Amino acid sequence: MKNMSVQEMAVQKLVIHRPELGGDADHFDLARMLAAREADRYDLYGRHLNEMMVRVLQTIGFDVGFRSGRGQYLFDRKGDRYLDLLSGWGVFAVGRNHPVLRDALESVLAADLPNLVQMDASLLAGLLAEKLLTFAPYLDKVFFCNSGTEAVEAAIKFARCATGRPGVVYCDHAFHGLSYGSLSLNGDAAFRDGFGPLLPGCTEVSFNNLAALEEALAARDVAAFVVEPIQGKTVDVADDHYLRSARALCRKYGTLFVADEIQTGLGRTGKFFAVEHYGVEPDMLLVAKALSGGHVPIGAVLMRKPIFEKIFSRMDRAVVHGSTFAKNDLAMAAGLATLRVIESERLVQNAARLGARLKIFLERLGQHFELVKDVRGKGLMLGIEFGPPRSLKLKAAWSLLETVKSGLFCQLITIPLFKDHKMLVQVAGNGNHVIKLIPALIINDADCDWIEDSFEKVVADSHQMPGAVWSLGKTIAENLRKSPG
Repeated sequence: MKNMSVQEMAVQKLVIHRPELGGDADHFDLARMLAAREADRYDLYGRHLNEMMVRVLQTIGFDVGFRSGRGQYLFDRKGDRYLDLLSGWGVFAVGRNHPVLRDALESVLAADLPNLVQMDASLLAGLLAEKLLTFAPYLDKVFFCNSGTEAVEAAIKFARCATGRPGVVYCDHAFHGLSYGSLSLNGDAAFRDGFGPLLPGCTEVSFNNLAALEEALAARDVAAFVVEPIQGKTVDVADDHYLRSARALCRKYGTLFVADEIQTGLGRTGKFFAVEHYGVEPDMLLVAKALSGGHVPIGAVLMRKPIFEKIFSRMDRAVVHGSTFAKNDLAMAAGLATLRVIESERLVQNAARLGARLKIFLERLGQHFELVKDVRGKGLMLGIEFGPPRSLKLKAAWSLLETVKSGLFCQLITIPLFKDHKMLVQVAGNGNHVIKLIPALIINDADCDWIEDSFEKVVADSHQMPGAVWSLGKTIAENLRKSPG
């Protein structure tokens, strides 16, 4: 047992007593269980979780059964290697199963720490808060929670309490989460429809529109303006002066400026926080996703001290807002280890360098292929927007797909990238024409060669009429027409 990990030793020792077996013990063997039930993966998920998700995977051919992940790569049941440009929606900034993360978690488990005492002060939480604030030295306090949407919920509560105002302003096409407060700030009706009524007092304005923002703030009843520096669902980027001017408007009208960096933060855009591109210092800054290292969920609100002191203002309000599993030892250790990896492996700099390389390549692609309409983003958060072609044959095929479902063309790019080039990418949002790249920040030049070669071939193929890509489109369109609902 000398060379075994802490988890492996724990599994070896774990015995589930079964009185009905006359005192014999049944060892819990997780690896054996997974191997024995692998063939049931999609049946189990469909029967007991989300059947529609299984149908989506099977329709587009993504039901390959991923069995392992290392760094920026995934491996399916056959052992084939894929380059993951989705990274768990941005969670795996340092890659999957990073050894520093695993060592940190094993250390916590081995230490028998008094986790979640609640009536005590967590040293690990204090250390992580201290470290996080070094990246935003204009902020003073940290509130920990379990996810990005919880961070948004906390920010709404904190802003209302600190200002005494009810209003919250957000941008069209925004995505801030799916619990009720954060859902009320989502600019995509596909997520909101059927779940109303939502939180009152929430006002939508156009992204990058300062006049609309000032009009919304002028009544001086708005507690917070919540904004993503780069919008996650469209990869729309803030104009050069938008965030700075928006910050000035917030100060003018007494509104708190809240930067949602749940996806853009921790190096994703080539700066530690995306607001650094614009020279802006928010009143509150929201983080999650990558801070977890991909192992234990975590979210955080970084804020100015006067805001915090308005909420936790007296001893009898010391627990006026919280979350049971926030500040748990595994999450705090994962956060500390993730920050160590980002710094020691210079991942912010890597994101800036390779992001610039890929953006130049994609922009050149757009110069040669008419279906590529725009390339935007910063660092390793890039969006490729496709749009109606000029040539008649392609235009007719495009229109046919759009009649069936808006945004369907992007699947004609993502599917061959996956099946023929072993590359996992996503369409940025429902009904739009943007493919988003958010790979692990540890990708290298060889991975960029892989990306460039694959995209060039698939985009070139999409301009051949007739061709395999459009035959695929016809098949998908027919399946969608037959699909109930």
